[in-house]
Amino acid sequence: MAIQKYRLPLLAVENVLPILNKISLFGGLDDGQLYTVFRLLETEHYSKGEFVFRQGDAPDHIRIIEKGRIRLVENVDGTPMELVEFGPGECFGETSMLAIHPHTANALALEDTELLVIPREKLYGLYDSDPKLFGLLMMNIAREASRRLNRTEEVMLHYALASKRSGD
Repeated sequence: MAIQKYRLPLLAVENVLPILNKISLFGGLDDGQLYTVFRLLETEHYSKGEFVFRQGDAPDHIRIIEKGRIRLVENVDGTPMELVEFGPGECFGETSMLAIHPHTANALALEDTELLVIPREKLYGLYDSDPKLFGLLMMNIAREASRRLNRTEEVMLHYALASKRSGD
C-alpha cells in the first residue's frame, strides 16, 4: 500500500530554481518553462528511517531531494540489497512513473529529508496545457533512464567478467 503524505505547495521560487537548473530532467528548459515546472512542485518531509515508498507501490511522483539523503534498497528473496544512494539535487522515481511500473525497490530516508515532488497527474496535465514542455520533460526522463540503464549494464558486465576470470 502506498504511503500517504501531506504535501504543501512551494512558495519561494528563488530557492528552488537553482536546484532545478542543475537537474538533467530539466535540461534545455528556458526560464518560463522552469517556472511552469516550479508551479507543479509540492514538498514532502521524511524523518530519518521513514520510507518514501516501498517496493511494489505504484509510482505516483517524481521526487527531487532538496536536503537529506535517500537510499534505494531492493528486497531479493528476503535479503535487502542496497542499490543506490541519492543526495541533494538528485531525483528519483521518474523512470518508474514513465514506465507506469511498480517501484522495484524501497526508498528509505537516511536522515531527515526534504523533497520537491511533481505529482503524476500534474506532470501528465502538461500534455494538454503545454505539449512542448511535456515533450521535453518526457525526452529528458527517457535520456536519464537510458543513462542509468547504461551504468547498470557496465556494472553487470564488470561483475560478469570478474566472475568469469575467477572461474578460469
